[in-house]
Amino acid sequence: MRKEIHISYQKKNIHLGKVLIPGSKSESNRALLINALCKVPGSIKNLSSARDTELMKFLLGSTSKEIDVKDAGTVMRFLTAFFGLTGQHKILTGTARMQERPIGILVNALRELGVEIDYLKKEGYPPISLNGFETQKTDTITIDGSVSSQYLSALLMLAPILPKGLALIIEGETTSKPYLQMTIELMQHFGVDVEELSNGYKVHPAEYVYTPFTVEPDWSSASYWYSIFVLSGAEHLELAAFKENSLQGDRNLVELMRPFGVETQFTFEGAVLTRCTPNLPEAIDFSDSPDLAQTFAVLCAALEHSCVFTGLHTLKIKETDRVAAIKNELQKLGADFIEENETWTVVPPKGNWKGKEVYINTYHDHRMAMAFAPLACVLPGITIEAPEVVNKSYPSFWEDLEKVGFVNR
Repeated sequence: MRKEIHISYQKKNIHLGKVLIPGSKSESNRALLINALCKVPGSIKNLSSARDTELMKFLLGSTSKEIDVKDAGTVMRFLTAFFGLTGQHKILTGTARMQERPIGILVNALRELGVEIDYLKKEGYPPISLNGFETQKTDTITIDGSVSSQYLSALLMLAPILPKGLALIIEGETTSKPYLQMTIELMQHFGVDVEELSNGYKVHPAEYVYTPFTVEPDWSSASYWYSIFVLSGAEHLELAAFKENSLQGDRNLVELMRPFGVETQFTFEGAVLTRCTPNLPEAIDFSDSPDLAQTFAVLCAALEHSCVFTGLHTLKIKETDRVAAIKNELQKLGADFIEENETWTVVPPKGNWKGKEVYINTYHDHRMAMAFAPLACVLPGITIEAPEVVNKSYPSFWEDLEKVGFVNR
């Protein structure tokens, strides 16, 4: 395991070539769970190579009493609902950071449904003990949608197996709503209808039926390549196998990156990036795609552009406190990330900041490593701590950088 990686970019490629990004872990983890609920499961093609997906696949079939989800938030939330509502007796635990990430909203909903659940340490946080599910106590749950859409997705995916089905009434603004839409479309792909209500969703008792499914490459991971494209001065880049009509909410990257001078065209083989006239935005709303915030914070700083971000209220309960992490690392460039009244402003660096190399801490967060890596295009070099963190979502990231002219040592 390497303590750090040093990358630089000397080769100025006008044509960066073609990059094949791994499958989406968001699609993969949902498809794996739904497939496990099918009466006759099948195979899912192009599953993500991400550590989180490998973990999801392994733990779904685990007969162990204790389930260690490590640092995988999606896995914790989905498996809490899966093991809880299938009546399995399990203890779910994870890393020290996972034990700081709240799960009380989901636990309360499952308790209302009839699942016996105990907290083993701190109230509202893992580890938890699932102690069985004998009788469905209600067919209607009211839940706060503003904290994490994964709570909603977990409950919806399990809803068809409940004897009474489930009406999910959502209070507050639903965060990361496109991820919830992805869940619904995958449920429909596997044969279950989801009825949209004025204030939520309703799912009747039904059986999932396995239907062949191929996972699309990950749009969140594509954001780092868009950033590299902008900062490298390249004129052409192909991202293989991406589709114009995607299930993934981070597909809005195409629209978000256009003001930064990136035009995206879709062909039979994927997405082709070319240049257009930039018109840098004054503000960006990340309510539907918070995982893109780090990419754009670094990109704006590198372009010496001040920009106001909104919709980042969930970033503090991710793999790390991403707001604090972004701020700390941007300050090393002479930039800043100022939080005030539910807005976050990128303050660009000044002076001869491009003349020095920087050391980036990653805070056990894969997205910190990959979001800051494109800085190698504008700095003499950049050193990134704990490069293996990318294994969580994009294990081949460093190798893919080498293929287009980055040097790492």
